This record gives sequence, C-alpha cells and structure tokens, in this order.
Amino acid sequence: MALRTREQYLNSLRSMRPNVYKFGELIEDVTTNPATRRVVESHARGIEAAHDPDLADIFTTTSGLTGEAIHRHTSLMTTPEEMIYNSKLKREMYHLTGSCTGALCVGWNGFNVMWSVTHDMDEALGTDYHQRLKEWGLEFQKKGLLVAGALTDAKGDRKLRPHQQADLDTNLRIVERRDDGIVIRGAKLMICGTAAAEEIFLMPGSAYREDDQDFSLACVVPRDIEGLIIVETRHPSDGRELEEGFDCPTETGITQAYLIFEDVFVPKERVFMAGEYKYTGDIINRFTSTYRACIGACVAGQGDVMAGAAALIARANGLSAKTFRDKLSQMELNNETTFTMGVGSIALGREHPSGTWLADSLTSHGNKIHVATLPYETKRLTQEIGGGIVETGCMPSYKDFTSPQYGHLIQKYLTAGAGSAETRVRLARLIEWLTIGGGVPGCMHGGGSPDGARMVVFNLSPLERYAGMARKLAGVEEDLEEPARKK
Repeated sequence: MALRTREQYLNSLRSMRPNVYKFGELIEDVTTNPATRRVVESHARGIEAAHDPDLADIFTTTSGLTGEAIHRHTSLMTTPEEMIYNSKLKREMYHLTGSCTGALCVGWNGFNVMWSVTHDMDEALGTDYHQRLKEWGLEFQKKGLLVAGALTDAKGDRKLRPHQQADLDTNLRIVERRDDGIVIRGAKLMICGTAAAEEIFLMPGSAYREDDQDFSLACVVPRDIEGLIIVETRHPSDGRELEEGFDCPTETGITQAYLIFEDVFVPKERVFMAGEYKYTGDIINRFTSTYRACIGACVAGQGDVMAGAAALIARANGLSAKTFRDKLSQMELNNETTFTMGVGSIALGREHPSGTWLADSLTSHGNKIHVATLPYETKRLTQEIGGGIVETGCMPSYKDFTSPQYGHLIQKYLTAGAGSAETRVRLARLIEWLTIGGGVPGCMHGGGSPDGARMVVFNLSPLERYAGMARKLAGVEEDLEEPARKK
C-alpha cells in the first residue's frame, strides 16, 4: 500500500465535519485557522518524514499483518527493537517541531495495548473484541490514520469512585447497550493533538470495580462523529492575536482539548471493551508502562532543541557557547538519562502471548519520575544561558520592533554579539516558548502524575528481598518486621 502524503492528510482533515471550537467560535478548517493550523503543521511534518530518505527508517516499517510498507505510527510493536523505534520517532518529532504530536503517539499506543488486552478477554470470556480490533487496525494501517488517544476523564470528586459521583457524566460511560453498538456520554479532558487527528481511541481512565462497569469501555470514534463537541485549549501562542512575525516563534505547536460526548452512538465493530471491568487494570498498567518508557524520548528531543537554542543565543549575546560547557553538558546528560532509561525499560520487557511487546513496569515508571524533574532543570539551564532577554519576557512585539517611528532604535539596542537584532529576538522567543510557553510538553502530568509513578515504583520494588540480602550480609538472624500501623 502507498504511504500517504502531506496533501492527502490535509485534504482528509478538510473533508471532516467541523466540530472543533476555540475562542467561542466553530473552526471551519483546522488546517488554516490560526488557533489550530500549527498543531496540524506539526503532525503533517510526521507524515512528510516518511518520504524523507534520511528519516524513512524511523517513520516507516513493514506491517506484521499484511507485509506491506506502512507509517510506523500505525504498527504493532512485537519486538523491543520496534518499541525502541517508538522512542526514536518521538525524539525526532521534537527535532522537527519542538513540540508534542499526540495524534502520532497515543492512539498508536492504545492500539498496541488493546491488542494484548482484547486477546486476553477473548481467551477468557469468549468475546470477539480482538478480531474487531484487527479489522480496525488494518484500516488504521491502510489509510495511515492519525489517531489521538483519550484516557483522562473529568473525574469529579477525587474521593469518590465513578459510580458514586453526584454527576455520573464526570467519567465517560456507557448509557445504553444495543445489539449494534453502545451509546456513550461524558467527557475526556486535556487530550493532546485532537484537532490534528482523524480518529480518537477512547480507553478507561482508571482501574475499575464491578460497580463501575459502565465506565469500563474502550472504542475508536471518528473525530467528527455526531454528538461530539471538541473545545480546544492551550497557550495564547496558538491564537489569532499572535500571527505576525516572531510573536509566535514557530510554525508548529500543540493544542489540547476537552472532548464532550453527548449520547454518542459507537457501532459494535468499533467497540473493544464494554463492561469488562476486571481488565481495566491491565489497560492502565500496560498503557502507562509503554507510554512512560517512551515519553523519556519526548523530553530528550525537546532538550536537544533547547541545547541548540542555548548555544545560539549565547553567540547572539556575544559569548562563546564553550563559556557554558558545564551547563550544556548537564543538559545533554538530562536528555540521555530519560531517553536511555526508557530504552532500558523496553529492553527489560517481555513478549505478550498476543505477540506485542510490553515494557518493564518498574523502570518505565521510574523513568516517568525523571521526566517530571530533569526537563525542568534543562529549561532552567537554558534560561540561565540565555540571560534576561529570555527569562524576564521583556521583549518588544513584532509591531514595535518594526515600527517606522522607533523600530530602528529598538533594533539598535537589541543588537549584541553575532547576528542581527532580529535573530537574537527570534532565538529568545523560541527559548521563552520552549521553557515557559506554549511549547512546554506535559512533563509533570503527561501520561499520569509522578506521584502515581512513585506508588508503582514502591509497590513493585522487591524491598523484602533486598532486606534479606542485607540481613545475610550483616549476619542478622532475627526477623525485623514492619511495625503495625497505629489506629
């Protein structure tokens, strides 16, 4: 099958029913509207990369289902090498865009996770979910679709389980079961790359119990399905007021969205879980293990761009980049730590009976903790190297910079070292965007909170086995048990 082109992708988006809103207005064309065109451009570069001889090895592969060439973001990852390419693709996408491209990422992960979970459900329960997923996956690969993924619910009161909420719609749920499908209602929040997606993979936001079986659902819907309202959010740099010059520093970007489902009918063939609550924990565990292994590549890729921007602005300020060698070396160390720990968790993983590869949970969740800390150190170092022009935000607008009355004076006083005043300001704007602006990825809570990852790390750590090692080496014979908790 032929790999799709940028223009085919853009035409596909243009043909969709408008259902995306921002600034209180319906966006008729996400490919041209200032609020969404940058996120579309980011994703289009991922499609384009499949046709670049220097990048094709990362962005394409051979389908294990058909034996034909496909976009890698539609593949089943059946070996550690194939999952490591997930990390390589993520890092390269940040090199190409400086920002997140969620529709090249999360739906891909959802497809792989549900491949193993539907296999387990069918084997134990006699369902036909796995065959349904395979049929959808063949279309996914044939068309090279861009698929966002949605797990995070509105949640409501965090002390209460979904079925205990005053408003049950705070978690996406099944409100009607039919012979030909299900009807769903509720919301998914903070879903990245939605405006650039053609379909959305919906999965449970948590592990559920029997009382919460109506919330235990997984399915795929077209982004423009009837009954779905999408409200785009994010930084003002995605807005209409920053279209001129360097005020919005890149032609790329990311948006996030609220997905509001008002009695949406999902056909049976697109439903891969409908009440099998016992398997929701498997979805969460397998999704987070893979996602948290590979997200280390995302922050490493943006860290690479920050290191380059820091070196350039040092020169624009009149200093050699070597002046900051210690800081630049630490930035590179941070990048490689998250990238290689993710690769390590993949290498330590295992093959599931369905054929897909599962990352090691302990080390992947450990990587998530690093992802929630090290990139912020990299951002701080970038700001230190850049100086006040970067960190204080004290830069003129493009209109002031080019004012016929006083623009030449601003340019005169912004000229420092190598390059022009405009080059210096463009680099400063980029660093501002990368470190405190719209280009910041979800380091802290993207893919789940670091506190949740810490809980997994503690629960999976074989502490008692380690204690036994220490007892043996110290020659201690008595047992030292955990004190009982005080009531």
